[in-house]
Amino acid sequence: MKISAINVYKLLLPLKFPIAHSRKNATAVDNIVVEIVANENGLNGYGEGAPRHYVTGESQDTASQDIRSLCLDERFPWNLTHVDQIWHFGSSVTTDKSQNAALCALEMALLDVLARRQGHNILHYLPREYLAGEVSYGGTIPIADLDMVNKICEMLRLFDIREVRVKLGTDFDHSKVTLETVRNALGAECDLRVDVNGAWDLDNAKRHLPILVSNKVHILEQPLMPHDNSLQELADILKGTGLKLMADESVCSMKDLEYAIAEGYFDVVNVRLSKCGGFLNSLNIIQGVRASGLKYQVGCQLGESGILSAAGRALCLISSDALYCDGSYDALVLEENLTTRHVTFGQGGKAGPLEGPGFGFTVNPDSLNHFSDVAISIDRP
Repeated sequence: MKISAINVYKLLLPLKFPIAHSRKNATAVDNIVVEIVANENGLNGYGEGAPRHYVTGESQDTASQDIRSLCLDERFPWNLTHVDQIWHFGSSVTTDKSQNAALCALEMALLDVLARRQGHNILHYLPREYLAGEVSYGGTIPIADLDMVNKICEMLRLFDIREVRVKLGTDFDHSKVTLETVRNALGAECDLRVDVNGAWDLDNAKRHLPILVSNKVHILEQPLMPHDNSLQELADILKGTGLKLMADESVCSMKDLEYAIAEGYFDVVNVRLSKCGGFLNSLNIIQGVRASGLKYQVGCQLGESGILSAAGRALCLISSDALYCDGSYDALVLEENLTTRHVTFGQGGKAGPLEGPGFGFTVNPDSLNHFSDVAISIDRP
């Protein structure tokens, strides 16, 4: 199959309501979509990335330029016939985290167009050792006023979601009321995690610790910024509480993982496709986590369209040993999707494989054009 052109779209996807965490207060999200065009077959493949400066240092503009550079690399598989070409290309260009969202979108589009050309579902190309028939997703509660927190809790109860991540900021009083509200609303059996996105310092973490313990929080995700000198002291304090420390922004690459393992701060790693650079890099990180004896969860980015949600579904399905899975929120948070159908879980957070070739979605070209501009069009060299 000959790839004839590659288009990169800069998206502005509006959300149904403002969603906040400690690093972002969003009414819309800035993602990118890569469209691979194979004219000889009349096929298009799609991939999505979520460049976030506070995660990998990327923006829409830098990610778009990185995709151009990657496509013009002599190793790029313009003549695509086998999935090993995609894996080889990814392994040859992977460095640090600085182009992970770009690489995620490009790799995903290559996988999608190849799978469609060969008539396979994406799971055909992925490892099956930890394949599950179904995913159990958790829920997320953003930083919000108590009316919104209660509304989200009510929705989670209706869905019978039993695993919930609560976003917290630096305001202790707000954190205390939020956690107590969530625990009371969702009951003692709900598995609570807290995600801080690196907003705390050590003193703030110490102040919050009693309310985390009293509300039976199981996981504390990224409380301090990556490489904060206080991480060791915090990890030592947590050992006597039963709380597990999760790395998110601290682990975006294999180099980051190796550092985290050597330092020994973290118990769990959050693996997200866009943050980690696509399937190849994410699977390498997961393998490294397994070998080290740590645990992991499969996460998502805020405001993923059905494109990236579908990719996350595939990664969750081949990660049956993950502690948690987050994602497939597009119908719940997006004002309008890029795909003709939402990629969203059902009752109990349950969701199965998406049927059909590629990742199992169909892109709505009108929606893609409405919410984006063509940032770059790259013709075959």
